[in-house]
Amino acid sequence: MSVQSEIQIRRTFAIISHPDAGKTTLTEKFLLYGGAIQVAGAVKSNKIKKSATSDFMEIERQRGISVATSVMSFEYEGVKVNLLDTPGHKDFAEDTYRTLTAVDSVILVIDCVKGVEEQTMRLMEVCRMRKTPVIIFINKMDRDGKDPFDLLDELEEKLKIRVRPLSWPINMGTHFKGVYSLYHKKLNLFRPGSQRVEDDVLIIEDLKDGLLDKQVGERDAKQLREDVELIEGVYHEFDRKPYLDADIAPVFFGSAINNFGVQELLETFIQISPVPQGRETDVRFVDADENKFTGFIFKIHANIDPRHRDRIAFLRVCSGHFERNSFYHHVRLDKNLRFNNPYAFLASSKDVIEEAFPGDVIGLYDTGNFKIGDTLTEGEDMMFRGIPSFSPEIFKELINMDPMKTKQLEKGIQQLTDEGVAQLFIHNNGYKKVVGAVGELQFEVIQYRLENEYGAKCRFQPIHMNKACWMTTTDKKQLDEFIRLKIDYIYFDKDQNPVYMAETGWALNVAIENHPKITFHTTSEFKTASLV
Repeated sequence: MSVQSEIQIRRTFAIISHPDAGKTTLTEKFLLYGGAIQVAGAVKSNKIKKSATSDFMEIERQRGISVATSVMSFEYEGVKVNLLDTPGHKDFAEDTYRTLTAVDSVILVIDCVKGVEEQTMRLMEVCRMRKTPVIIFINKMDRDGKDPFDLLDELEEKLKIRVRPLSWPINMGTHFKGVYSLYHKKLNLFRPGSQRVEDDVLIIEDLKDGLLDKQVGERDAKQLREDVELIEGVYHEFDRKPYLDADIAPVFFGSAINNFGVQELLETFIQISPVPQGRETDVRFVDADENKFTGFIFKIHANIDPRHRDRIAFLRVCSGHFERNSFYHHVRLDKNLRFNNPYAFLASSKDVIEEAFPGDVIGLYDTGNFKIGDTLTEGEDMMFRGIPSFSPEIFKELINMDPMKTKQLEKGIQQLTDEGVAQLFIHNNGYKKVVGAVGELQFEVIQYRLENEYGAKCRFQPIHMNKACWMTTTDKKQLDEFIRLKIDYIYFDKDQNPVYMAETGWALNVAIENHPKITFHTTSEFKTASLV
């Protein structure tokens, strides 16, 4: 098949949510419908093999949360679906933000009991900023939660996006009977606690049909008819274009744990979601249907299999045809690399693939060549944009607790910060190492993984820093003088770029005012060519 044909049968999306909204459970149900697993259930269930769940790190299983993006691929109705399950915890939001650069659309999961939460609003801001199409799944309808119409109003008010329901619940809580697909004109009835896909779908194109009363009862049938009439009167008929333009979000209701509403969501997603899209580079826009291969690294993960100490770089294919054992140009290093064993993923299991096309996410075995944001091409020099590191909010000095394991600690902190879970800043020729992160949980994860994956023990000592700022200038002399004056506050990131660690917002403002030829950046996304 041609590149254009392969693009048409691919969908690449991320599932995002506030913690505990049911994101990982929904992921497992998608895998169930795609035939990738046979039985769905909670992450802790013994019925599921470890490789069938999307939370594969030991600390994730202990804490019951996702702290790293998982990548899964499966087929459904002739479409290859690339699904990225992201961390919900706010301390790992940066990993989620970067993941959003690698997808073409998003499914946002909302807890019907709690409604729109703070982290949900932050995630939605990123989607709006990137103009990423969003489908909303209101989960846990088997519990007594907020009124569905109230939830729609809350979504529009807090997420600042117009919504359009494409399915509608029949009751909620203990009286929840199923959902009616407004898009497909189908009534889906499910049994609570079902762990397998149930073929229990009724096509009811006319809600006046008496079959509806027989299936759900006269009272609930009457309520459904009234609700649908109100929906059709208040909301415009669904149009795919505003959804693809990220101006409107289709809404579905259901209960992932009980299989309510999941199939309607997946079927409609396959039909309306965007095919793989092109991406902007620092040189030009790359269209997905171009014949030459391009792609970028958006995630790096060490020790997916602790027994083999492997390090995998996750690459999003942006254009062209990737082939195993072919040489591709690493733009930043200006050298050609060949990949003998590129992988496709189902959570922690992975299989060697021969080829990949736009939209696919593949794993490349990495010996230290890659950093997040790196670009691979068939020779053209360009870098994909929009994959920044942000200035951390918390800074702590890394203290080695076992001098005999210094080499292990050095290797471990280098590899873990390469993954993007935190940032490493070095001062005084390497004698002082400071780790910057968005939240406290990241330090706990790093400490745990250093000990369990690298055999190195450490502790973190808080230091008072307000902001890390990368610096560019048009006047090297002024920058050199600033570094000399502020030597105690000058650190270097892993790429040897100078970083000013401001103790307070006031100190940063003074530095900006007194040094007009130096630009202080709070994200690392700027052209390194402008560094002098």
